[in-house]
Amino acid sequence: MSGGGFAGLPGQSGTSASEMPPLVRTPVPAPSPEDSHPVSDPLPFPRPEARPQPRSQVATEAPEAVVPLGPTGRPMPTFPEPRPVSGTTRARVVSMCNQKGGVGKTTTTINLGASLAEYGRKVLLVDFDPQGSLSVGLGLNPHEMDLTIYNLLMQRDVTLDEVVVPSGVPGMDLLPSNIDLSAAEVQLVHEVAREQTLQRVLAPALDQYDVILIDCQPSLGLLTVNALTASDGVIVPLECEYFALRGVALLKQTIDKVCERLNPRLEVDGVLGTMFDGRTLHSREVMDRLVQAWGDTVFHTVIRRTVKFSDSTVAGEPITSYASSSAGADSYRQLAKEVLGRWPAE
Repeated sequence: MSGGGFAGLPGQSGTSASEMPPLVRTPVPAPSPEDSHPVSDPLPFPRPEARPQPRSQVATEAPEAVVPLGPTGRPMPTFPEPRPVSGTTRARVVSMCNQKGGVGKTTTTINLGASLAEYGRKVLLVDFDPQGSLSVGLGLNPHEMDLTIYNLLMQRDVTLDEVVVPSGVPGMDLLPSNIDLSAAEVQLVHEVAREQTLQRVLAPALDQYDVILIDCQPSLGLLTVNALTASDGVIVPLECEYFALRGVALLKQTIDKVCERLNPRLEVDGVLGTMFDGRTLHSREVMDRLVQAWGDTVFHTVIRRTVKFSDSTVAGEPITSYASSSAGADSYRQLAKEVLGRWPAE
């Protein structure tokens, strides 16, 4: 290397720093007065001019009416006020049935019966559960009863009028029960036409009442089959919880078998969602699955959780009288309207 050059190829001399081309900046044209604006100013945003609509077009485009959705995800209909009962009618017998316990069968029997009584129906509640929860929920002590539905089933000399007691609600009577009923399931096994035993003993009540509600035990045994055989319809209370949802398919099979072999007139009046809490995703998902499986059989009315139900049970009276203006009482009154609307014309 000599003279600050770079030794490259033979016969060629390297470059020097003084031979690099000078850095020349490209001149930027000066902005025109109309294009110049301070950096802090917002960029101009041209807006399209609004064209006035013809007067006739503005008048015809009315906003669409928004149909409110109920808790089942379907539009909530308006239920008409029930008409008074005209003349003498045959009672409609309905069973509250679900083999899972704690889903609201007894609570629904008491409060739906009281709501139907408020609308002028004469109601008979049948406690067909050996636990006697329906009797206790109406203020009766099951250990102090001389005659219960067990005596009516097993003793030929006992009549319906001897066993029926007032419930404390005007227009609503009770056929009580206690632990003695658990023996009936064993004793009825050897009876002829054992599935029709309850139907036989309830026959005199069909002309005395408008509605007979049967509170079934949480099983699919012989007592429940007796209740389904004696019934015109079934209401399935279902807690909005996953385990309660699983057992409905088995209940549907039992209802279909009874309808096919013992009681062709039996039909499902509806599936009632109970203990619903719309704030939880789980309750809403269970309700969606229920509507997908049963469709319009699911009642639009749902029963939400409230401590008033527990308080009314301790008081021994329906929620319609214990807390008449509560949301729970209103729900059961709405359920009574919906149920009466589904039943055949009286």
